[in-house]
Amino acid sequence: MKKIFLLSMFVVVMVSAISFMLQKEESNFNFNFNDNKYIRVKRNEIGIIENIPFEQYIVGVVAGEMPVNFDIEALKAQAVAARSYALTKINQNIKNDYDVVDTIANQVYLDDAKLRINWGNSYSNNIEKIKKAVTDTAGEYLIYDGKVVNAFFFSTSVGKTENCVDVFGGNLPYLVSVDSHWDEKVSPVFSVDKEYTLESFYAKLGLPYNDLIRIKVTDATSTGRIKKILINDVEYTGADIANKLSLRSAFFNIVQNGSVVNINTHGYGHGVGMSQYGALGMAKEGYKYDEILKHYYTGTEIKKI
Repeated sequence: MKKIFLLSMFVVVMVSAISFMLQKEESNFNFNFNDNKYIRVKRNEIGIIENIPFEQYIVGVVAGEMPVNFDIEALKAQAVAARSYALTKINQNIKNDYDVVDTIANQVYLDDAKLRINWGNSYSNNIEKIKKAVTDTAGEYLIYDGKVVNAFFFSTSVGKTENCVDVFGGNLPYLVSVDSHWDEKVSPVFSVDKEYTLESFYAKLGLPYNDLIRIKVTDATSTGRIKKILINDVEYTGADIANKLSLRSAFFNIVQNGSVVNINTHGYGHGVGMSQYGALGMAKEGYKYDEILKHYYTGTEIKKI
C-alpha cells in the first residue's frame, strides 16, 4: 500500500477499519454508474466536501496509494481494489454528508493539481499510465456472495497476509491469510531495523527506567504479528507498541544490548487484504490483475458496474 506514509498511519488505519467492522455490511449494491457517478469526498486539508466524478476519484486514489513505477497489472489490481472499497463506503454512508475522506483514514486521494506538483516533468507519462490502469478496469469491482467486497490493502506483508478476524475482529471470509512470499524479494521495507537508547525506549512507552527489559508475547496472529505483549509486566497491544515506537507493523522483535534496544520489524501496514508489494511481485512473474485480486481476496469475483 504504497508510497511512504506518515508513521501515524498504522493506528489511523486500524481505527478506520475497526469502525467499519462495527457497521452492518450492506447486502444491496445501490450505485448506478450512469446516473449516480459522483463520490462525495471530504478534503481534509481545506475542510470542504467535493463531488468528484467516480472514475476520476479512482485515478487520484491509485496515484496516491501506489507508486506509479509499479507494473501496470499491479496498478490495475489497485484500481479495482480502490473502486471496491469506495463502493462499500458509498453504501455505508448514504445518510451521511460525505462518503470518504481523502486521507489514509479511508484512501489517499490526490487531485490533478497535486499530482502536477508531485510529478513535475514526469506528469504526462505518469498520469497516462495511471489512467490506463483505471480505464482498462473501468467500472470493475469485487463481490463475494453477491456483496461488494471491502477491499482492504496495505504496503508489505510478512510473507503471508493476515486473517481479518485476528487484526480487526471481523470474520470476513474473503479476508483470510494467504501466501505472499513475493514481498521479501521486491519490498524495500520488508525488514527494517531501528535502534533506541534504553532511556528513550522507556520514555516512549511511558515506563519507569529499569536496567533490564522483560518481554513476554502473550498473544499473536497465525503469522506471528503481535496482538498482546507484556513489557516489564505492563500489557500493550502490538498496535500500541508500533504506534509509540513509530514501527511500520506489529510484527517486531525487541532485543536489549546493554543500554541499546534493537528492534527488527517485518512488513508495513495492517496486513489484511492485498499486499501492494506482493501484487508487484506477482505482476513481475506474469500474473494478470484479476489473478492478483483473486489470490488476495479469497473466493471473490470481478463484476462491472
